[in-house]
Amino acid sequence: MVKNSIWTVVFSIVAALLQSVLLYRLKIYGAVPDLSLGVMVFSAYLNGTMSGQITGFFSGLFYDFLSASPMGLFTFVRTIIGALGGLLRGMFFLDKVVLPMLLCASATVAKALLLFGLHFLFTEIVPPYPSLSSPVFWMELLLNTITAPFLFGFLKLFGPLLISEERR
Repeated sequence: MVKNSIWTVVFSIVAALLQSVLLYRLKIYGAVPDLSLGVMVFSAYLNGTMSGQITGFFSGLFYDFLSASPMGLFTFVRTIIGALGGLLRGMFFLDKVVLPMLLCASATVAKALLLFGLHFLFTEIVPPYPSLSSPVFWMELLLNTITAPFLFGFLKLFGPLLISEERR
C-alpha cells in the first residue's frame, strides 16, 4: 500500500503541475479540469480510504504551496474527499465510462460544497469559491466529468504502480 500511495502522490503532483502550467492557458470560461482530483478519486476508489486520505493530504499540501490560499485549506478539503471516495471502495463495478464520470462529478461537487462551507465559516480567511450558480463551477464540473473516463483509462495503464495487489 505504501508503494501505491507514493506513486499516486507522484501522479497527483504531476497532474497538478500539468493543469496549473499547461492547461491553465487553455481554460474555458475560467475553468480547467482538476486532473489531480481525478487521480485522487481513482486511487481512493480502488485502494480504499487510507490511500485516498494519504493522496488527498499530499496533493492538497502541494496545492497549498501553489496557491495563495491559507495553508492547509486544500489539504483539508482533499483529505476529506479522499476519505469519502475510499468509503465507496468495492461498492460498484468500475466500468470504463459511467462510474468514473459519476465519481469525478461527485468529487467536484463535494469540493465546491466544502470550500463554500469553509468560506462561510471563515469569511476573512478562506477565499470564495465560484458558487453553484457560477458558470466557472459548471464548466469545471463538465470538464472533470468529461475527462474522467480518459484519465481513469490512462491511470489503469499504470495499474501495478497505482493499484494495490488485492484489487488487481
